[in-house]
Amino acid sequence: MEESRIRSYAEFWLFYLREHARPETRAWHFLGTALVLVSLALFLAGQGWGWLIVAPIAGYGPAWIAHFFVEHNRPATFRYPLWSLVSDFRMFGFWICGRLDGELKRAGLR
Repeated sequence: MEESRIRSYAEFWLFYLREHARPETRAWHFLGTALVLVSLALFLAGQGWGWLIVAPIAGYGPAWIAHFFVEHNRPATFRYPLWSLVSDFRMFGFWICGRLDGELKRAGLR
């Protein structure tokens, strides 16, 4: 699927999974997403506004490291920021629930 032809989130989701084909890439993403959730929890717990600054750095830092040094592709965030953000949390949720393998197979991986 040509990236420039993505017109729906359903198409994007499969593209997104293929852009995270390597387990190491997904591990970096899971680390970043977990750090975002911890940062937001600390902010909500009254630990200071600084945690809102930390959250995007903690999320995008590990993810971009994975794309540039592990997967060797361009993060989808650059073209599809909202869908990419939603998909980061969706992938994390599938992983936590033990259902990510089914989604990866649906995307033609593994």
